[in-house]
Amino acid sequence: MDFLKPRDCPDSVPSSTETGRTNCLAPGRLSDSQVLQEPGNRSHWCVVAYWEEKTRVGRLYSVQEPSLDIFYDLPQGNGFCLRQLNSENKSQLVQKVRGKIGYGIQLTREVDGVWVYNRSSYPIFIKSATLDNSDSRMLLVHKVFPGFSIKAFDYEKVYSLQRPNDHEFMQQPWTGFTVQISFVKGWGQCYSRQFISSCPCWLEVIFNNR
Repeated sequence: MDFLKPRDCPDSVPSSTETGRTNCLAPGRLSDSQVLQEPGNRSHWCVVAYWEEKTRVGRLYSVQEPSLDIFYDLPQGNGFCLRQLNSENKSQLVQKVRGKIGYGIQLTREVDGVWVYNRSSYPIFIKSATLDNSDSRMLLVHKVFPGFSIKAFDYEKVYSLQRPNDHEFMQQPWTGFTVQISFVKGWGQCYSRQFISSCPCWLEVIFNNR
């Protein structure tokens, strides 16, 4: 795959690490008005929502800088610290997975698209329209191992795509396209969880039109 590549781990990332109600909305249904209400929206290139199962935790996080670290606990980066969000989820599985997020991921906007680097010690799972062939009937979920990067969003490719026969994809907002990322646990045809809303901890990254 030309969109998947290994990457050298930063010095701050160990080889093995474990660390340790807000609005309830339907996954993939963040409206235009919700995005536009966020501060600094005129210059952001994407917004990030953090979910625990079917519940969104915290507010949308607007991203203006070219790169963003999303991690569980300080001082594991500068950016979006998930532990600081007020979560009331008591599920043991959510608590367990949340403790495995560790250094999490890094989103980077580059010339050829947006890359996601897995900084954690566990796999992440990504679903994006630009990762699959344009004639795909369903969007696949891609597994990314620790220390690898994947081009999760391609600005050029996205405009040539026709919407596939995928219910989740059809529910995306008009302001851009959405990439879904789950930590530790996967979903879809190859997993017991058919929908990302069944995953303990996951992200929704909503891109603006270029």
